[in-house]
Amino acid sequence: MKKPLFVLSPCGTSLASNQACDTERTLMGKYANIKQLDRVSQDIAQKLELLINKVKDKLMNADITLASIMSAELHSIIKYYGGQLEARRDHHVLLCTDTWLGERTANLVAEWLRSKELTVEVRRQIDLQTEDIVSFQCALSEIVRWCEEVIPGYQEAGYHIVFNLTGGFKSVQGFLQTLATFYADEAVYIFQTSEELLRIPRLPVEMAAEDTVRRNLTTFRRLSTNLAVSDCTDIPETLLLKINEGIALSPWGDLVWQQTRRKIYGVELHPSPSEKLRFSEGFERSIRGIPVDRLILVNERIDQIARYLETNGQYNPRSLDFKQLKGNPRLPSTHEADAWADQDAKRIYGHYEGGDFVIDTLDKALH
Repeated sequence: MKKPLFVLSPCGTSLASNQACDTERTLMGKYANIKQLDRVSQDIAQKLELLINKVKDKLMNADITLASIMSAELHSIIKYYGGQLEARRDHHVLLCTDTWLGERTANLVAEWLRSKELTVEVRRQIDLQTEDIVSFQCALSEIVRWCEEVIPGYQEAGYHIVFNLTGGFKSVQGFLQTLATFYADEAVYIFQTSEELLRIPRLPVEMAAEDTVRRNLTTFRRLSTNLAVSDCTDIPETLLLKINEGIALSPWGDLVWQQTRRKIYGVELHPSPSEKLRFSEGFERSIRGIPVDRLILVNERIDQIARYLETNGQYNPRSLDFKQLKGNPRLPSTHEADAWADQDAKRIYGHYEGGDFVIDTLDKALH
């Protein structure tokens, strides 16, 4: 039995622009970066809507041959399936720019694929546009984090991961080609005028920057959680991004971090990344001998607690759920946070001491 597919396809706007006349194409270029139609006059909005609807009517009545001609994204997907598109467990993600035109074009591609009973989602990536380079790089970093959060789950479920890099914008394609080295089983391309599908299998590449991360672990932990850092002199500039007066991880820095983080976190309990957070001896004893995957989670929760403390409680995601205990059920601990919710559902317990937070122990939930 063939493995189900997870297919990531960057999606550009050529489907729309290729069906437009010169005047319409000029209009599209002028308003390519608007996020919503309410940013333009009603007259311009009507013209853009008319163009999209014209393309939609043509595409939704198109057979496989015409759809391949109209859309680079569809051309390679159709070729990958050998022209036999049918209902399967496959999951397609169309990655589009953070623009009205980009999302509408991607939705047209998605609608055609859904008409063939394929499962498709459109991911509009925030800040993925060409007006501002810093925002664009931040968007690429978010794509790295999304890949790290989503793709491993499909891999564990037995999916074959494909990065379809035929469509979309060249700047995005180039970046995704690098990500494919770490997250995809293969990358595929097809030229608009070609009938040959180029398939590049996953290469045995390992991240060579692990030593840099280990030497600067606290700095990487703080940058990855959007906390301020004071010294980045030992970190290569390509891994950093200057934003106004601050420093963040660049898309390449995020990739390095995501590829090395779990390996490093699975070795030991690492020192606190924040001066506001300390560990008791009891806590260190309570985590001795826990499985590697649980140790990784503990180090991740410590990062979250550090961010909670340094943002005065503004950061408190559901995965952390930092809160005060009701009554005094287990002094000296006065607060708890989730360590993990599956299996034996452990909690991290601690208390405030002189303005800092001290983690007392890792233990089972009270209820």
